[in-house]
Amino acid sequence: MNKKAVAIIIVQACMIVVLLWLLVLFSKDEFEAFNEEEEIESPQRIQTEAGISTIVLSAETQQQSDIRTAPLNMTKYQPMLEGLGNVLSLDGLLSLRTQYMNALGDLAVAQASLSNSKNDYERLSLLNQHDRNISDRMLVAAEALYKSDLAKLQAHEAALENLRYTARQQWGERLGLGMLEPKPSAEINALLEYRQVLLRIVLPPQQAEATQTLRVTPVGSGIPPVTAHLLALSPQADPVLQGKTYFYTAPATSLRAGMRLSTRELDTANMMTGVVIPQQAVVWYGGKAWVYRKHDADKFVREPINTDIESDNGWFNRDKFKPGDTIVTNGAQLLLSEELKYQITNENDD
Repeated sequence: MNKKAVAIIIVQACMIVVLLWLLVLFSKDEFEAFNEEEEIESPQRIQTEAGISTIVLSAETQQQSDIRTAPLNMTKYQPMLEGLGNVLSLDGLLSLRTQYMNALGDLAVAQASLSNSKNDYERLSLLNQHDRNISDRMLVAAEALYKSDLAKLQAHEAALENLRYTARQQWGERLGLGMLEPKPSAEINALLEYRQVLLRIVLPPQQAEATQTLRVTPVGSGIPPVTAHLLALSPQADPVLQGKTYFYTAPATSLRAGMRLSTRELDTANMMTGVVIPQQAVVWYGGKAWVYRKHDADKFVREPINTDIESDNGWFNRDKFKPGDTIVTNGAQLLLSEELKYQITNENDD
């Protein structure tokens, strides 16, 4: 290669270096201008007050992002009353009633014996006081018999009271003590004569109180529902099911002792008032359901909702949200993305 060719290559290399330097010099100003435009086009949309993040969007941005809101309307919700139970045998109640009637008979005999021994003791005591017409020995024997009969009477009274305690503890005031009456009420008589059967129904723990009537269905029997009427609260829990227990009565026509029962119907006695959060307004994050509530014309705050009660088109809430509150019904996912993007940016800055 001659000197002339080498010179040409060196000149060309110098020109390339100069052109590259000029390109970098002029593009630097354009790059800085581009960054300034980006900062202007991406305004700060998240504000944090007292640890709560608020998204601020102008009306124009809301329209461009198709973010729509709607007020919540008042809704009445009737919970479903679901329960399980079984038809009880009356063997325990009948045995208790038999013991009580026998104890009443023993008490009557003891009262008669005490009355006789008391009269004898009082008569002999008077005779002994009048010139000792009877001996002291006879008076002591009469007194001993009187005190013995008194002790027997007290024992029979205690036995009766214990049976009443047992009836109250096992079956409750109305059913247990009602079964011990010598002349039972009409509802107890219907059970004794097998015109009605006794049911123990277990209702959910959150149920405020039992309804006066239930439609019960024997499980797996194909028997149509039967109307049962509330008799009393059951003082004992079901050995298998957890919940509040109640005694009901129902016609004995198609029900048999030992049958398992189920009930499911609207609980009209415990109607609740609240709002329904529509499904399209809900976003899921961190394993929870959230909605964006509109706090001002351009401010939105993410708040959790309760998903315990599901309705046809959303979730029923009655505590935190009230009729008239405005929530985002379209674009909630977009707001969540904006909020999470801000959180990630802050973490990177830290």
